[in-house]
Amino acid sequence: MPPEPLLERLPLPVVIIGGYLGAGKTTLLNHLLRHAQGRRVAVLVNDFGDVNIDAALIESADDTVLSLAGGCLCCAFGDDLLGTLDAVARREPAPDVVLIELSGVALPAQVARSLQLSQSAALAGILVLADAADVQRLCADRYVGDVVQAQLQSAHWLLLHKPDRVDADTWAALPGWLAQQAPQARLLAGPLEEFPCELVLAWSGQTGLPQLEEASAPQVFAGRPIGADARAGSRYCSVSVALHADVDLHQLGQALSGHPLVLRAKGSRWRVEQGRRVTDVLQVAGSSVRVSTQPQGALDALVLIGLGEAEPLRAWLAGHGLLN
Repeated sequence: MPPEPLLERLPLPVVIIGGYLGAGKTTLLNHLLRHAQGRRVAVLVNDFGDVNIDAALIESADDTVLSLAGGCLCCAFGDDLLGTLDAVARREPAPDVVLIELSGVALPAQVARSLQLSQSAALAGILVLADAADVQRLCADRYVGDVVQAQLQSAHWLLLHKPDRVDADTWAALPGWLAQQAPQARLLAGPLEEFPCELVLAWSGQTGLPQLEEASAPQVFAGRPIGADARAGSRYCSVSVALHADVDLHQLGQALSGHPLVLRAKGSRWRVEQGRRVTDVLQVAGSSVRVSTQPQGALDALVLIGLGEAEPLRAWLAGHGLLN
């Protein structure tokens, strides 16, 4: 049976991973691939020479594609990002999520603008890494400071790591400084090997809904106190509820983006338009809110990934009439 036309599928969710040279992007990427838990992950890089996928994950290779364990793959896109995304979207079975790892001097916002032209993929969020011991120096550098600042300012999620490389006072002061550099971002902090993979991986482009049934238990993150929103011993939770037909997705998105515990949210709701079933999709990543209409229908559901235990988020949802 031939693949469905691209316009008849929900766009693949794309997460852009950015950060300056040495920020830890490849280390995080390998961590995500090792914990894919059955999800099909497509990784796009500028050039295979720019990324060091763990050898244990590589099953085979040719000039343009690395076949990885668990149905994952890695493609080099060169100057043709949109063409590569179209080719990846046509694969059978299609990936569940696409990760784009940028070079250290690339600007995530430029790639995000290019994605707006794609019919096969849509931006789910921008994750930017920051080395706790180096990020302030880099931002002040006369040669690269503008690039690093632009990377931080484009982030939906800002991942501060390498806490062992700075003293406790420096670590405690960094959240306030980063909040000035990237006020729109949700700050996460802690060792890369403890990063909660569900934040990036648990979103399926073919159904429009997260694969939470495959997610692992919430993980401890943030090894030292870094402020009220990410305390030592913070846990990450997921909450899923039915999404009623009369909910205003724009208002809901704005409310969720302002909630201090919400890191990621996605809602989908189907309806009939001109005799065809379509889906309204809500995407919240940090302070970014996007509502779009996609072909096909999906379940009426809202899923949140947040900080801490699930009960405060459930209480908030109940207070807004979103729990059955």
